[in-house]
Amino acid sequence: MSVRNGAGGGDARQAGPGRRTVAATAALGAALLLTGGCGTARTRPGGRHAGHRRDFVPRLPAPTGPHRLGVTTLYLVDPSRHDPWDHRLTRRELMITVRYPARTVAGHPVAPQMTPGAAQVFAGLDPRFHPGLPTSGVDWAATRTHAHTDAPAQPVRRPVLLHTPGGGDPRTLGTGLAEELASQGWVVVSIDHPGDAGEVEFPVTTPQRPAPVRTTVFRGDPRTDPDLFRTMIDTRLADTRFVRTQLAVLAAGRKPDAAGRPLPDGLAHALDLRRTGIYGHSAGGTTAAQALHDDRCLRAAVNLEGHLDHPSRRPGQAGPLFPVARHGVDRPLLLVGTDGFPGRKELARSWSALLAHPHGRARRRQIRHTAHAVFTDHAAFAPQLQTAGLMTARDRNALVGALDPARSIPAVRDLVRTFFARHLPPR
Repeated sequence: MSVRNGAGGGDARQAGPGRRTVAATAALGAALLLTGGCGTARTRPGGRHAGHRRDFVPRLPAPTGPHRLGVTTLYLVDPSRHDPWDHRLTRRELMITVRYPARTVAGHPVAPQMTPGAAQVFAGLDPRFHPGLPTSGVDWAATRTHAHTDAPAQPVRRPVLLHTPGGGDPRTLGTGLAEELASQGWVVVSIDHPGDAGEVEFPVTTPQRPAPVRTTVFRGDPRTDPDLFRTMIDTRLADTRFVRTQLAVLAAGRKPDAAGRPLPDGLAHALDLRRTGIYGHSAGGTTAAQALHDDRCLRAAVNLEGHLDHPSRRPGQAGPLFPVARHGVDRPLLLVGTDGFPGRKELARSWSALLAHPHGRARRRQIRHTAHAVFTDHAAFAPQLQTAGLMTARDRNALVGALDPARSIPAVRDLVRTFFARHLPPR
């Protein structure tokens, strides 16, 4: 999983270091072209010295596909489940983001990566889980995506890809890859798992949840707590099943949003749920692989460095394998890892068990000179922060690896895109 640094081997510390300063390096030049520059500085409003204080704005890499993008968010409520992380919540609430090829984007503003409330929490929380990220000097709320809010969808039935992020990560931290896939012709649905996700901002409050932003309950790596880890994955699997039912509601022309917000024009007709895949990072990769095993409606899956076993209750002993690793899977499953993941030896046991099935459909790939968070937007952000003097080279390498983002970002995109193009082509 990834409690902001990854499943097993993740370091979910309580406090991160302060702001780091290093000299910018010329080696990042190509990466800055890929990401559209090294970010921008924005004057912070308010305060006596506001005119002299400027916060860095990270930039997301541009998608490379032919389609302009629309994006919308949905607030979903499952009345059949209590929330597993907070006993006061008698209904399970979720937030999802849907990205899709747009018919036109005229008159529809470009969406921010994060809502203001979520960005404020992210700024203080993320450095606790990713030591080395700056604790100040970054305006996360100002980062813009390449998708346009509620733009009308193209009237074409398209395959659907579910995205589940790493443990402790919000769905927004997978924006770059989701935009790339949507620009190539898929509808991409990113799922937040509240209570697990670092921060989730809802459009409404409730008597049981009076604050709009809900934060993670994790205070350490769930891989060190077998019961916590089991609850996390079981909850994610149930969340994923529920999202699929709500997408069917959407595809039928009804409004699944619990707040009654309208849908973008044409979106209901853009979903081909007969062709649905799933991908995820870390705990999301665990979820994606096991969901493929459990749900015959899922046609293909990508596991980006997620464990396929439970943590052991006895130090030095292996934990039980997930059913997908014990029994294999008869539909395509891609496993992608890095050589810089501290938990790679532990990961290898469960992956090897899966790959040993003689009639299975699983394949494995590795991206060299990278680390666990290269599958997130930190692949673009960390080098920019290093160049801006807000992060050391050592911390950047521990987070995403030393590979230039001009190579690492396309490498991740190409593996995932090529896999789904083979098994769920967006024709």
